[in-house]
Amino acid sequence: MSSALIVFSGGQDSTTCLGWALSRFDEVDTLTFDYGQKHRVEIYQAKKIAKALGVNNHVLGIDAFSQLNDSALIDGSLDISSPHRNRPNMPASFVPNRNAIFFTLAHAYAQKQGIQNIIIGINQTDYSGYPDCRQNFIEALEIALNLGSESNIKFHSPLLHLTKAETFKMSKEEGVLEMVLDESHTCYNGDHNSKNEWGYGCAECPACELRAKGWKEYKEAF
Repeated sequence: MSSALIVFSGGQDSTTCLGWALSRFDEVDTLTFDYGQKHRVEIYQAKKIAKALGVNNHVLGIDAFSQLNDSALIDGSLDISSPHRNRPNMPASFVPNRNAIFFTLAHAYAQKQGIQNIIIGINQTDYSGYPDCRQNFIEALEIALNLGSESNIKFHSPLLHLTKAETFKMSKEEGVLEMVLDESHTCYNGDHNSKNEWGYGCAECPACELRAKGWKEYKEAF
């Protein structure tokens, strides 16, 4: 039987990836990270979505990011829409090495569970300026992790070359569009009370702006 692990934030991208995986793998599991993010509602939504779609959800805690405190996603005193305080060429929401650590821990979890596929929702088309959301980074990390563990675990990134509009289209094709709109959470400010046509969020942070733009383009194109 084929098995897959979704690195699952409970956001639009990872929820779409979950729908994609459910139609392609026999067994699907999800892994969510609690790293001190101020938009902690995403952890609750991840559990809720996983339960609704009938898959297990495991939450793994990481307190190192809170100790480093080098991102507006963790430090609530920083402006989420500004450049990163130490890396001005990147957005304030950039968490240094976050994806490298997330995917490394997911790889270790997959080894423990005997899972041969890891699904990640990274995107380099409508990405938010994060260098760890690019294909060459994932390819290099996959090689390094498999070499270091004598494994042959495959990373899949089905959204890598899609726009946000195309991601909405995929979520509809995979039967999870309503779940994306009604339950997923991407807002950096943690607003899961304000409902918009494209889902919940403050409609002001970069994540909400990108999602709203994608929804508008989706409605116009598809």
